[in-house]
Amino acid sequence: MRILVVEDEVKLAEYLRKGLSEQGFIVDLARNGIDGRHLATEGQYDLIVLDVMLPGMDGFAVLAALRLTHRTPVLMLTARDRVEDRVRGLHGGADDYLLKPFAFTELLARIRALLRRSGQPQSEATTLRLADLELDLLRRKATRAGQRLALTAKEFSLLSLLLQRSGEVLARTTLAEQVWDMNFDSDTNVVDVAVRRLRAKLDDPFPTKLLHTVRGMGYVLEHRD
Repeated sequence: MRILVVEDEVKLAEYLRKGLSEQGFIVDLARNGIDGRHLATEGQYDLIVLDVMLPGMDGFAVLAALRLTHRTPVLMLTARDRVEDRVRGLHGGADDYLLKPFAFTELLARIRALLRRSGQPQSEATTLRLADLELDLLRRKATRAGQRLALTAKEFSLLSLLLQRSGEVLARTTLAEQVWDMNFDSDTNVVDVAVRRLRAKLDDPFPTKLLHTVRGMGYVLEHRD
């Protein structure tokens, strides 16, 4: 599932991206209201986490623009504790409101509740499958053909991202940014090394290969006949 986080506080935004990615979500970030409005209205998201105080355009304005055309669930974040602000957001079309500072576990619980209310099957957010491969995102468990795969935390995150976007070729840059939270350096082979280690556990013991290299482009996880 894909989530958009619109938050201008750099540390908080990165914290949310890392935490939600580890839970199996695909996370895009916008650091101001203008970029947030563009991504929210032009992209396809299952849920949006939207800060109120944003540069360029505040969260209320982003929400108003979104509600002209989309019913995407919106969880608003704010440091303001005034009742009027919460009422304004809810009347403007927000689905939930969370005050800063907050516990990540509460944020995650509210996100899952909103996804359930919007009709998204809960299993889609917690279990991923491709052929005989299955990932349980809650228990951090990966199995193939019923056999447990002994993955490190980074290998699990890498496989989760590839599986959520199965059939899509992901560039090394994308993998580095999403899994390692780093800018890609062409002199760094961290992605290639991690893919080789993952492939040794995911594919080498099995006759059917799922993780493929697309030369000059990146990697793709898919079941090929």
